[in-house]
Formats: sequence, C-alpha cells, structure tokens
Amino acid sequence: MTNALSAAAAGFGTGLSLIVAIGAQNAFVLRQGIRRDAVLAVVGICALSDALLIALGVGGVGAVVVAWPGALKAVGLIGGAFLLGYGVLAARRVFRPAALQTEGESTGSRRRAVLTCLAMTWLNPHVYLDTVFLLGTIAADRGALRWTFGLGAVCASLCWFTALGFGARLLSRFLAKPSAWRVLDGLVAATMIGLGATLAAGA
Repeated sequence: MTNALSAAAAGFGTGLSLIVAIGAQNAFVLRQGIRRDAVLAVVGICALSDALLIALGVGGVGAVVVAWPGALKAVGLIGGAFLLGYGVLAARRVFRPAALQTEGESTGSRRRAVLTCLAMTWLNPHVYLDTVFLLGTIAADRGALRWTFGLGAVCASLCWFTALGFGARLLSRFLAKPSAWRVLDGLVAATMIGLGATLAAGA
C-alpha cells in the first residue's frame, strides 16, 4: 500500500509540474474561465484528453510513435498554423477590447469553444511530449506500479484544469474594463504566436 501511494503521489507531482507551465492550452482555459464561457465542457475535454494520452503513454504507445516521426511533423505544422491563427485573433482583440461578458452564453459560443479546445489539445505536439512520451517514460520505471503512477498524473490534470477553469472567475472583477482585457489578450497573443512559431519552425 505504501509503495502504491508513493507511486501515485509521484505521478501527481510529476504530472502537475508538466501541466502547470503556461502554454496554449492553459491560456485558453484561463480565458474561458474568466469569461465563464463553456467552462465545464472545456475543463472536461482537457482532463479527459490528458487521461487518454497518459494512458497511451503508460501503455507504451510512445515507443511506437517515435518510430513514426512523420506523424509528429505533420501535427507540428498543423498545430503551429492553428496557434499562429489564434494568436493573430487575440492580437486583434488587443486593439478592439470589449468589456467582460459573463451572461447569455450562446450555443454558437459553446460550440466554438469546444472545437477550439479540441484543436488546442490534439494539434499541439507539446501535449504529446508531456503526456505520452515524458510521463510514459517515467511511468515505465515504476514497473508493476506504472498504472498507479499514471493514475496520479491523471488526478493532477483533473485538479489543475478544474482549479484553472472554475477558479479563473475570481479574476472577473479585475477584468471588468476593456483595458484589462487588452492586457490579457496581449499575453494570450504572445503565448500563442510564440508557441505557434516554435512548432512550425521545429516541424
């Protein structure tokens, strides 16, 4: 039991250390949380996607993907282009900021948020590197307890995205003015464009 708890705790800590770093996915979840727009759907997609990818990594799929470098290259090009496009849209909002809107969420808005979240998650090679490769490799060293380690990492992902998505609304009163959104969108734009350029260049 002690070994299992130790493996789960190690998985939780390792997973959290990889997920917390600011990136395209976290920036998107933060913005949706502040706007209170499709937060449950976005948090669910991120957590479930991470759970699936971590399971694939623990199951040894990472070694198979390494032998197929063309797949990661294609994802890098597509993901880089997507992030650059999203970054440009965020940059446009810097020059045309709007006050915080937290009511009247439309079906179109939810659908757009879900599709964007799916693309932000599955077209980002960094997500695969963190979950399938890094966590999968570390879990392999745990031997028979590798799935316990993976479960800890899955719990870390769920806790982080839940806290980020639903906790972000605490910032809403600080972002009630268009000028505050200009700063937030500027940070989002810089993050997206920087990651997009890195992915495209690396592919």
